Amino acid sequence: MNNTFKDLKYKVFQSGNPLFFYIGINVILFLVTAIIGVVVFLGRIPIDANLWIREYVGLPAGISKFPERFYTLFTYMFFHDGILHVLFNMLGLFWFGNIFMNFLKSRQFHFVYLAGGLFGGIFAVAALNIFPVYAAGLAGVTIIGASAAVMAIIFAAATLVPNYSIMLLFFGEVKIKWIAIVYFILDFIAIGSINAGGSLAHIGGALLGFTFIKSLQNGRDWSKMFERKPKLKIVRNETPVKKPEFKGGVSQQEIDAILDKISTSGYDKLTAIEKEKLFKASKD
Repeated sequence: MNNTFKDLKYKVFQSGNPLFFYIGINVILFLVTAIIGVVVFLGRIPIDANLWIREYVGLPAGISKFPERFYTLFTYMFFHDGILHVLFNMLGLFWFGNIFMNFLKSRQFHFVYLAGGLFGGIFAVAALNIFPVYAAGLAGVTIIGASAAVMAIIFAAATLVPNYSIMLLFFGEVKIKWIAIVYFILDFIAIGSINAGGSLAHIGGALLGFTFIKSLQNGRDWSKMFERKPKLKIVRNETPVKKPEFKGGVSQQEIDAILDKISTSGYDKLTAIEKEKLFKASKD
């Protein structure tokens, strides 16, 4: 059991993989709030734990609350309302996040996840306040969950490699572009439901993920703001030449060139040989 916890701690906090980091943070926060809820229930403490979480970490739809709840634009994307809510969000993040990480960089994952959550929240609040049909119920509406951030990752992956296929129960092999389109249609239909705020946030996240990849393919990488600037080092003239690293029989230089081509032109523009090299490298 001790080794299991060490392995989980390493994957979430030390591996450097943003996919494990965000899944770990979301699950940990859900477990903490769930345990607090059980303690409150058993102790008959006169506090509604779920209502308290929504009030203080959920994103309020009413703009008037923003001066004192400004931080919720960030916190809302790390808390969930029930086990099914967090389960499906994390499954979607795991499946599509792995596809994302096969072709792009960690800093790009960080950017898309966080920017998707932030833009999704802003988009939802703006829409709820612009359209008069939502005016009557704004006071009691809060948005909570990582869905906008997850949708950003889903749409980024589907825009980058639309013909990438995954196996689905009862449906067999399905291209991820169709999964993304179905998600978007369902959320668009749901903006007339009781959970309009959540659906609008999903749409905002999807738009961010799609736009990020289109911008990346045009040579503009918005995630460079997360890029660490190299520290100055004193280099001696007699530094030995480092041998190239190989993964699956493919040199690191070749892998970098292929990844750069994906960033500028998209996965579909790769030649069959380049796709085979990338596949071999990912299996190493």
